[in-house]
Formats: sequence, structure tokens, C-alpha cells
Amino acid sequence: MPDHSHRAVVDDTYAEAFRSIHAEFLITARDRKWLDHAVAACTGNASSTILCDCEAGLDRYVGPGGDDSFATPDSRPGAIVQIHVPRFRKDRVAALERALLVRISQNVLTCATTACFNLLDTEPYFKLGRKIALFGDGWQFRDQRCGRPVWVIPILGGEFVLDRRFGFADGLMGGNLWFLGAGVDAALLAAERAQAAAALVPGVITPFPGGVAASGSKAGSRYKFAIASTYEKFCPTLREKLGHESGVPEGVGSIMEIIINGCDLNSIVRATQAAIAAAVDTPGLVKISAGNYGGRLGKSFIYLHPERQPAVDSG
Repeated sequence: MPDHSHRAVVDDTYAEAFRSIHAEFLITARDRKWLDHAVAACTGNASSTILCDCEAGLDRYVGPGGDDSFATPDSRPGAIVQIHVPRFRKDRVAALERALLVRISQNVLTCATTACFNLLDTEPYFKLGRKIALFGDGWQFRDQRCGRPVWVIPILGGEFVLDRRFGFADGLMGGNLWFLGAGVDAALLAAERAQAAAALVPGVITPFPGGVAASGSKAGSRYKFAIASTYEKFCPTLREKLGHESGVPEGVGSIMEIIINGCDLNSIVRATQAAIAAAVDTPGLVKISAGNYGGRLGKSFIYLHPERQPAVDSG
């Protein structure tokens, strides 16, 4: 049971999310072992678009062994994956298609027993199946499988089946929570609890390793070639050096962060509140806060105090 004798302070602030374009696709496999291998591979090196080509992560497991209210086309265990690219990128559409092409062809196609299906029925869309099917070197063919128009690629392991079209739509990136702990153990435990709760909310991903970011960043740097750098104001080991400019409260020795991307604002709001509720009683946790830039980065605000959240916010 939660220890309500200790509750961290929840800052009266908000996280600032910014617009993305995103794709959602379904991976299925023979069993959870090979499904997990495919998910881990295709969401790797996708924590932050500071230098990664995209931000990617597992939304949820579906079908047998997961959310069985979501039936997979081939009745096998499945996992929903999201991939996000910031909308402010001029090449955002091409960048998203490239990220999908690389990750599905190199990390899902290559994984034993998998198949891959699109989840967004949109216009426009990517003719991604045809491009990946070229791996078949002329032996690939169109077919109807599981009631869907697909490409079938002969491979050494048998066949790889994937949808012909993959859609994309608007999403949001950059929802976040900060967990200010007396030490690293408290901050990390709070972040782990928060991430696990957020992950149960459909429609969101937490793209950093283990869902936790230990190196929250700020935009810009004293080095002209760097677009982001350590947020020195909130580094506990710099409190003495920064003096009154430090934003780290007394008694805080470590700050961990979770980042929440999602298909829409409401999903991120629900995940944020679930995360706060799961973490607030963590022993040694001093405060829960969030990062924002006063609306300069994004126009979608996720308030930590739920009564401040507008009933309708179009983002």
C-alpha cells in the first residue's frame, strides 16, 4: 500500500508539448519473445530527435497476452509502436518515411516470425510496402492476407507479410515530468513508478531508455554547433557553483525525467496524471515538477494540477 505519511510536493506548473507527425504500426510475432526482440530493435536509438532520426517507442501490447480487446489481424501476439518526428522540421514527411523504411525493413523484416501492419488509415500515406517489398528481388507478390491487401516477401525463414500503405497523422512530443529526489535512488524509483503507470495509458510512448531520461536538456548551447545541452540550472552537482541561479531546491540530490509523446493531448494528459499518482508517495521524493519554455517551444500545455487543465485544448 502507498505510504501516505510522505507525499512529495507537486509543482503548480505545466509541461509544454510541441506538434509532431507520427506513424503507428503493429508488429505481430509467433510469441512474446520474438515480438520483444522486434520492438526493441525497431525502437532503438530513438530517444531524442536532438540527434536521433526520430523518437520511437512501444505504445502497448495487444492480442493474445496483451490487450485482448484489440484483435490482431493474424490472431498472434502484437505490439503497437509509435514513431514521431517534430512538425517544425522542414523535411518532416520525408524524415518520417525514411525512419519507417529503415526501421521496418532492417529491424522487423529481419526478426524471426514477424509481420507488420499499418494502424493509421489516412490521406496522404506512404507506399511503404512496395518499397520494402523490393527486397524480394522480383519474387515478392501482392496478396490478400487476414482480409488486408499486403505485400508478401519470400525470406529464408518463410514469408514476411506487411501492409501496402502506411499512414501518418499529427501527434505531440515533449510532455514531461521531473522527479526531484533526495538522492538518485529516490528520484529513479519515482521515475520508474511514473513510467510504468504512464505506459498503461493507450496512445502514448516514453521513448528514452527504460522510459527515463537522466540528462534532461535545454535548447541551445554555448557551443554553436550544438542545438541542445545539459540544463545546468537543474544539475544538483552545480548548485554550489551557480549559487542563486540554481533551480535545485535544498535537499535534492538527483532529478530524473520522463518524456511522454502521444497521438493527442488527451492521451498525454491522462498519462501525466497516472504518472503523478503512481510516484507522489515515493520515499525520498521531494518534488514533482516539469519543464517548459513559456510557450516558446509548443502551444499544448499539460498541467500537473488537473484542475488547471482546460476541458478542451486543441493543441
